Amino acid sequence: MGVERYLAEGEFVDSDDADVREFAKKASTGAGDDVSRAVTLYYAVRDEILYDPYYGGEEQKYFRAGDCLRAKRGFCIPKAALLAAAARSIGIPARVGYADVRNHLSTKKLLELMGGDLFIWHSFTELYLEGRWVKATPAFNLSLCQRFGVHPLEFDGRHDSLFHEFDREGRRHMEYVRERGNYADVPYEAIIEDFKKTYPHWMMLVAKGKRGNFAAEAQTENR
Repeated sequence: MGVERYLAEGEFVDSDDADVREFAKKASTGAGDDVSRAVTLYYAVRDEILYDPYYGGEEQKYFRAGDCLRAKRGFCIPKAALLAAAARSIGIPARVGYADVRNHLSTKKLLELMGGDLFIWHSFTELYLEGRWVKATPAFNLSLCQRFGVHPLEFDGRHDSLFHEFDREGRRHMEYVRERGNYADVPYEAIIEDFKKTYPHWMMLVAKGKRGNFAAEAQTENR
């Protein structure tokens, strides 16, 4: 099937969702080619949708692109799905990729909940541009990066934009420790199974609706 399979709607990369289509159309209006359109979509997802690791749970809505768009918040998995869905809706083949990372952008409170600094199934988007796949990570919005003192990830449509390797002080930051591959749609069942094993406290917290304020935590810890 080639790249055509990455234009089809998925259950979570729901590119035919009316709100996703409108979001993509509005964000990419005026962009002249696929690279320019992909870049505008990247920044729209990165900065208009707040990164919020407390807005999660076992329900499928926390992993679906359209639901993430309507909530205006989500963690890396639905934000990557949203970028992929928006790209597909305007004819750009896209898929979602995953890796386990250390030194993920986090707060002390969240690290305690997660039981360490290993974040599994960290997600990014792969976009098919100019005949090849290019990786982009739209998870961390600009205002959040400023609070953490890290440079926001930029994307030009031609070079991979994957992780915050160093903070503004030049100290080691995010590190990829395991690649999990790419998928046409979010591998929801596999992710949930691993989350339950690895992050039981976090899953219990969000299941009870006891959500923290990640942005406020970042602001307090990085004064």
